[in-house]
Amino acid sequence: MDDLQRIVAERACERLLVDYCRLVDFGQASRIANLFTEDGRWEGTDLVLGGREEIRAWFTKREQLTRRVSRHLCTNVGVDVLSASEAESRCFLVNYRHDRAEGDLTMPAPMAVPKFVGELHDTFRRTHDGWRFASRRVDVAFARARGGGAPRT
Repeated sequence: MDDLQRIVAERACERLLVDYCRLVDFGQASRIANLFTEDGRWEGTDLVLGGREEIRAWFTKREQLTRRVSRHLCTNVGVDVLSASEAESRCFLVNYRHDRAEGDLTMPAPMAVPKFVGELHDTFRRTHDGWRFASRRVDVAFARARGGGAPRT
C-alpha cells in the first residue's frame, strides 16, 4: 500500500467508529449491524453477539429504549492498517448514560459520573461494500457504582 491508500483506509475505519457512536446515541442503533461484516462479532462484558443478524436483533432492542440518553465518546484513536484488506484499532471509550422516567423526554438529562470508561478493540475488513467492523470488543476499566455516584473506597 502506498501512503495515500493507507491514509484512506485509516480514515474509513475511523469513520466507522464515529458512525457507530452517532447511531447508538441518536436512536438508530439497529443500523449498527450494517457497519459489521456478515460474520462480525461484538463482545462486551457479559454479552457476545455473533453475526450481523444477531448484532441487529440486539441493537434493535437497544433502539427501543427511547428513555435512555447516552453519549459515547471515543478518543486516542489509532488505526493500524495491516494490509489492503485488514486493519485494527484501539481507542478509549467514555460512556455517559442516563435513563429518564418513561415518557420523560426532557433535555438536557441530569449528568453524573460516566457509566463507564474503557477501551474499544476493533478489527476491520475491507469488503465489496467498503471497510466494515470484523470484530469489536469492549473492555471496561472503570464503572460507575450503582445509584450513579462515585464508588466507595
